[in-house]
Parts: sequence; structure tokens; C-alpha cells
Amino acid sequence: MTTSFGVANPVVLKEPKIQIPSFNGLRSANFVALSRNGPHVPVPSSTRSIVRAVSTPAKPQTATETKRSKVEIFKEQSNYIRYPLNEELLTDAPNINEAATQLIKFHGSYQQYNRDERGTRSYSFMLRTKNPCGKVPNRLYLTMDDLADQFGIGTLRLTTRQTFQLHGVVKKDLKTVMSTIIRNMGSTLGACGDLNRNVLAPAAPFVRKDYLFAQQTAENIAALLTPQSGFYYDMWVDGERIMSAEPPEVVKARNDNSHGTNFPDSSEPIYGTQFLPRKFKIAVTVPTDNSVDILTNDIGVVVVTDDYGEPQGFNIYVGGGMGRTHRLESTFPRLGEPLGYVPKEDILYAVKAIVVTQRDNGRRDDRKYSRLKYLISSWGIEKFRSVVEQYYGKKFEPFRELPEWEFKSHLGWHEQGDGSLFYGLHVDNGRIGGKMKKTLREVIEKYNLNVRITPNQNIVLTDIRPSWKRPITNVLAQAGLLQPRYVDPLNLTAMACPALPLCPLAITEAERGIPNILKRIRAVFEKVGLKYNESVVVRITGCPNGCARPYVAELGLVGDGPNSYQIWLGGTPNQTSLARTFLDKVKIHDLEKVLEPLFYHWKRQRQSKESFGDFTNRMGFEKLKELVEKWEGPVVAPARYNLKLFADKVTYEAMEELAKLEDKNAHQLAIEVIRNFVASQQNGKGE
Repeated sequence: MTTSFGVANPVVLKEPKIQIPSFNGLRSANFVALSRNGPHVPVPSSTRSIVRAVSTPAKPQTATETKRSKVEIFKEQSNYIRYPLNEELLTDAPNINEAATQLIKFHGSYQQYNRDERGTRSYSFMLRTKNPCGKVPNRLYLTMDDLADQFGIGTLRLTTRQTFQLHGVVKKDLKTVMSTIIRNMGSTLGACGDLNRNVLAPAAPFVRKDYLFAQQTAENIAALLTPQSGFYYDMWVDGERIMSAEPPEVVKARNDNSHGTNFPDSSEPIYGTQFLPRKFKIAVTVPTDNSVDILTNDIGVVVVTDDYGEPQGFNIYVGGGMGRTHRLESTFPRLGEPLGYVPKEDILYAVKAIVVTQRDNGRRDDRKYSRLKYLISSWGIEKFRSVVEQYYGKKFEPFRELPEWEFKSHLGWHEQGDGSLFYGLHVDNGRIGGKMKKTLREVIEKYNLNVRITPNQNIVLTDIRPSWKRPITNVLAQAGLLQPRYVDPLNLTAMACPALPLCPLAITEAERGIPNILKRIRAVFEKVGLKYNESVVVRITGCPNGCARPYVAELGLVGDGPNSYQIWLGGTPNQTSLARTFLDKVKIHDLEKVLEPLFYHWKRQRQSKESFGDFTNRMGFEKLKELVEKWEGPVVAPARYNLKLFADKVTYEAMEELAKLEDKNAHQLAIEVIRNFVASQQNGKGE
């Protein structure tokens, strides 16, 4: 087989209007395929022109070979993500080399060093687990809790993709920690790297057909896209396969090659030697429940039920993604868009077809443009759908109508539907440590509870007997894990990435900075007269990669320099609108100069029940910047005296229309007219 990595003429993208050279992807000759319906059969001649895949790039078809990113070469030469990591782990050095640093990500780990320290770098490793739907068995939770104390920095971190992060593991302890996780019902395989990451689903353990079906589907998709070549088990448990049995429909879908999706003779039938161009993110949910930020994923899958609540199939969104690069407008966050609908029995084949389309056509020359969103922006959704359908073997049905999305935190006490309760607990920034960690462990151990992690970095305790409700509530509250009604509403929806000191990409603070920033925002709320129960969705990241998904927040702060943030506005409380850049290089000590006028005018000029995000979009950024530039502090209102106004219907309606033109209500305009009239009369008398 021959292949080429080629760059064609620049293709104009739809959003934003810039040009990026398109990547032609991996192409292969035709091969004999395995049919879903029987043994080996030849590929029909009508399909021989479609894009195929090869496991290893070969000679170029053009005179000059197109550049490949360094990571692509590391993957190709790694013997399926083994070499040179296997050798580097045996050396006495505290760190591993560049190639091994890239490869260990596929095993679920990042090499880090403490950026607060000066002088010699003290290296350690962050481990991230893989927990589809955020499900954590009791035994695994207790194991992670122990490992954090014995080999980590004494804390556990809940991530925005429903997983644990364990920080501070030194190289010599890596195999001990990894093997312990594997032998206690856990895995870190594919939690990082160029492959499918953790598959999200609502964490709520409702015993409802749609929720159960969504969670089962998420687990099946995770299994379908799990690497098969054994590199993970070879490295950490000496080749012992410690895996649960897979559902037969998963095995069948993975092995099916009736439409040329697989590498027939590869130990990685879906991924080949090169895996994917970049990370790949999938979420599954039910209508209305946007606890998973469905539109920010490469693939968003939504259960569609009939009138009796029976799952019938799935709507599929494609092309979401948050990462971008500062001062490079050809990189951008993007929301997913509708691809189509598939019957429930076809979902694994449809997901596989989408992944393979990205595998074969996503760019591998420049990792900044390697996510699925750039392929779709370059091609357009119609071309993308057409290519996916060739791998899927069917046409997508029309997208089914869905109700409005809502953000659901699943915090507090809820009935599961089977006689048991679950308790959703807010954890500031997902960091579990100190007394909270100790008490949480005691409760989980005493009552033998299973756990789920939410996409908002919180934790859900499941399968609780009603008689346990009071003692569990009391003991957790004493450790600072309060019922949501006792937590500041700003904190309930806020998120931040870990950032400094350990993340090598961080430009400024996020997790360590957000507690004080939220207190300052609350103080501004009080100053401008906003009530305690009012809130905005605040998300903060230390760099533009967007791990805490700030680009769908109502107020996103994105690190763009030391103690400096880019401010993004315009997301909505249900995370279905993309925010936009409002201001660059706002120093941390100047936040109030920006936020005070914004919140002041939101309080006074918003429409009925208008969210902050909707208000900023309606006002427009030019107007908002003008308000910020001219801001001199809140106007101290004079003492008010009651003056009843009476008007006929026609006058009132006319007043209301005039008021709308000035972003006021009829009452505000009427008072203004009276005040101006009185002032003019007084001026007249004085002349």
C-alpha cells in the first residue's frame, strides 16, 4: 500500500473567515473486506473510490514529502505505544525523554514539574483515570484515596471529564500505582493521548430507561474505542489482561469491516499504528440534560425515545471542541452541529464511521489544526456527512426535534427510582483534600457506597438507604461538604483547571486563583445591588486550551499572561452558546474595573429573567466596552418617594415601545420624563 501526507490548496473555512491548508489524510488501496452479513467478500467496485486507511505512512505521491508533526513520527516508531517508554521507565533518571513523554499520555499520564520551585526541576507524573459515565466502584474509590496519600500529594482531583487525577507520583512508583489501579477495577488507558478520551454521560443514577440507556451506550462506545494491542497491560502488569467481558454487540461492531473502516491485519483494527490525529471527545446524554456540555464534544450523542419513554435511536452532533491558541485567529473554539439521526442498533457503527473519517482525513502535519472541528469547518457539514455515510454504509436520517437544553447539576438529595437515594455534593474546583477527603472516605467505606464524578467536578454518592440520609448529611456538612442551598450560587456552577504550579501549559493561575476571584465577584454583586441568589456561570483556565470549557461560560477568564486574563462573554447558563473575546490582557487586580459596570448595567437594563450571557449578547460588545471605558462607579440613587402613575392602555403601550428603544421599561422611562419635566420647569423659573 502507498500513501501520502499532502497539503492541497488552501480551503476557506466557514468560521472564522481565514485560510488553513487542508490535509489530505491517509489513503490506501482497496482491500478485501469482512462483511457484517458473512465471510470475506470483495469490496464492490462502486465503493472503491472512497477514502480508506493504512496503518503506516509510506512513500509520498508527490516530489516533496509534506511535513509530519513530531508526535506522528513518535507514534509510528513506537511499536504500538511501547518504545522507547518501556526503556525510559527502567532508567534511574527522575524523568523520561521527549518521545516517551508523548507516549505515556496514551497510558493516561503526563510528566510534570513544580513550576513554583527554582533551580533543579523536581519531576513527577499526573495520572488520570478512565471512568465512562463517571462511574467509580467503591473499591476503586478507596484505592485512589489510598494512592493519593501513599504516592501522590495527598489530594484527589475530580476532572471536567468525570475522571480522577492523581498528582505527584514519582517515576519509580509509576508501575506500582498503575498496577494497583488496574487490579482494583480501574484503568488509565486512553485517558490522555491521540485517541478517544473518557466518554461522558449524566452522573445521576436515575433508574429510568433513558438515563440507563445513555449510560450503557457511553460504556459501549468507550469499549468500542479502547486500544486492543495490549501495550498498556504489557507495560504495567507484565502482559496480564485484567478486563471485564465486552458485550457481543461491541465486539461485532469493532470487528466489522464491511465498509473499509478497519486495518484488517493490525493489532489495532480501528487505530492502526498512528492512532488519531489528536484527542477525541464523546458525550452521551438524554434530552434536556446538558450536564455534559454536549455541544463541546467531537461527537455528542442524544437518546431519542418514543411517547412511552422507550429508547428508539440517537441524534448525533459533531465538531465541537474548545482548544485554541492565543493571537492565532485560525484556531477557535467551536460548538457541535447536527449530523443526523440513527436507529439505536446502529449507534456503534455510526460513531466508528465518524472516528474513522477523522482518522483518515484529520491533519497530521500541524497539531494546532488536528481536531475534528477543523476538518468539518474546512469541508462543511454536507461533505463531512457524505464521507461518514460511506464508512457507515447508510444515509443518516433527519435530526429529530429536541426540547430546550438545561444545565442540571444533580446536586443535593434525589430519589433514584428504586427505593434508594443519591446525594450530589459540590466540591470546589474538584479538589478533595484535608478533612473533606478523610470524612468522605469514612462515609463511602462505612456505607459501602459507589460513587460517580460529574462533568462539573462534583461527586455523587449512590445507592443510599433513606435511613442513612440524616447521618450522612450531618457528618459531611461538618467536613465542609454542604447541601447546595448553603453554597454560594456562584461557586455551584464555577469551574477551573488545575493550571499552576504543575501544568506545563499554564500561563497563569486558575484553580488556586478562582476562590478569591469568586469572592470578589460576589462583592461586586453586592455593591451594584444584585441579590445573593443571582449568579453567572464563571469558568477560568490558565491557558487557551480550554480544559474547564470557558468558551461556553457567561464569564470566561482565559490566562493570557502573568496575572492576566482574556475575558470572554456571551455564553449562556445552559452552555449552548459560544462566548466571544471581550477584552485582552486584563490584569487580575483590574477585574472590578471591568466587571462592576457590566454587572451594574445588567442589574438595571436587563429584560425579564434575562441571564447575564443573554444580556451581553443583546447589548453588543461595542456598547459594553463604552460602558466600561466611561465607568466612574455606581450612581448613588437619591431617596425615592412614591408617586403613583395612571395611564390609559394606548398611552402605556406607546410608552413601553419607546422605553424598549432605550433598553428601559415603561416605568423607568415615565420617571425619567417626569424628572426632566420638573427640572425644565425649575430652570424656567430661575431664568
